Amino acid sequence: MTVYLDVIWFLNVCIDLLLLYLTATVLKRSISKWRLLISSLFASSIVFLLFTPLSFLFYQPWMKILFSMSIVLMAFGFKRLSYFLENLFMFYFVTFAIGGGMFAIHYFLQSDAAILNGLVITTSTGFGSPISWLFVLIAFPCVWYFSKRRVTAIKVKKVRYDQLTEVEITIGDIFIETRGLIDSGNQLQDPISKAPVMILDMTKLSGYFPASFIENIAQVDQLGNQTMDEESQELEHRMRIIPYRGVGQQNQFLMALKPDYVKVKEKGEEHLIKKVLLGLNHTPLSSEDEYQCILHPKMMISDQGKKLA
Repeated sequence: MTVYLDVIWFLNVCIDLLLLYLTATVLKRSISKWRLLISSLFASSIVFLLFTPLSFLFYQPWMKILFSMSIVLMAFGFKRLSYFLENLFMFYFVTFAIGGGMFAIHYFLQSDAAILNGLVITTSTGFGSPISWLFVLIAFPCVWYFSKRRVTAIKVKKVRYDQLTEVEITIGDIFIETRGLIDSGNQLQDPISKAPVMILDMTKLSGYFPASFIENIAQVDQLGNQTMDEESQELEHRMRIIPYRGVGQQNQFLMALKPDYVKVKEKGEEHLIKKVLLGLNHTPLSSEDEYQCILHPKMMISDQGKKLA
């Protein structure tokens, strides 16, 4: 069998480069391209060292650990012990995750079964099924790209869930318990009272209100004209009309209600907000139903929302 060390070495350089880059991406490390390249070259040097008299050392677990520690030190440097260990363990995690993904794909596509005279026959050599370099060349970038996209999606999800809070709304006899998203981009407020406006998803929360009230506010035109029947008179005095303008849109009007108070539970604390309006929005706010209202960031300020023990 002919072994082309230069081809194997170059493939290892590319793999090590991508693994270190993915590690830096996951940890949000600012890393020098030169350090990344030098560390990859050092990591791939094991291909040549395995053909030297010192090759027996690199089969020892302690040597593998020292070698990987050297790779991480070259790539990220040493600032403090916790910083180094975080880089090292994440490098291991990324390596094992991508390696496991490649083995999973390989054995998913692999079949050792054969049919002979109508019988299913399986064969096994006892050493597993070898993975070709062509498979590595194709599968590694795919698994790497998939892992990078999943890590990014998890981070976005985490940021989003960190901004989710439990919300309680009281409007007379109406009591609503729901989940809200604190959105720093929501700067809508009443031009007269300067009260912040939080947005309710009426496609999810309409069941808390009288049916006639929902039907009437849905028919309100952009000039703010409205006609309330007797069943909805109790909420009429709470109605407000908020002018607003979205991106690429002309001036419009949003129907809003004045609640008795809104209670927001954030990071173990409760905020009681009385100076707030509830904007009634008739389009879904979250396609995955993660939240049913959008909170104004001003509601979380201490002089706006009273903290409760």
